[in-house]
Amino acid sequence: MPKILIVDDDPVIRNLLEQILEPFQEHGVELMTAENGVVALEAVRRERPDIIFLDVMMPKLNGFEVCKIIKNDNEIKDSYIIMLTAKGQEVDKQKAKDVGVDCYITKPFNISELIGKVDEVLDIRIKLGA
Repeated sequence: MPKILIVDDDPVIRNLLEQILEPFQEHGVELMTAENGVVALEAVRRERPDIIFLDVMMPKLNGFEVCKIIKNDNEIKDSYIIMLTAKGQEVDKQKAKDVGVDCYITKPFNISELIGKVDEVLDIRIKLGA
């Protein structure tokens, strides 16, 4: 069963992403959430999600640190990491690239872009508004 982990310290964003990604559950995808980087790493090691939506600015461990830890661990490095952040500066995008982020999307985000990326990574096609 494919798994998606949503990591954001803002409960509103976590809830919004769950609602956006809900149609994938009809295709057997499990949605999980984590409220900070420490909880996220525990979930990644335990659940091995296929996709991780990762915020940058979080308490305990920020998104850059979480990504670097994941991508440097042979047991969990295959998770596809989508950094979803308000940090849109080129320096932030470069830092994300340096730590191994697979896709960088800035907030506010385009729902179609998120759905399309999940479609692409999991090879599951859903229709918006269906």
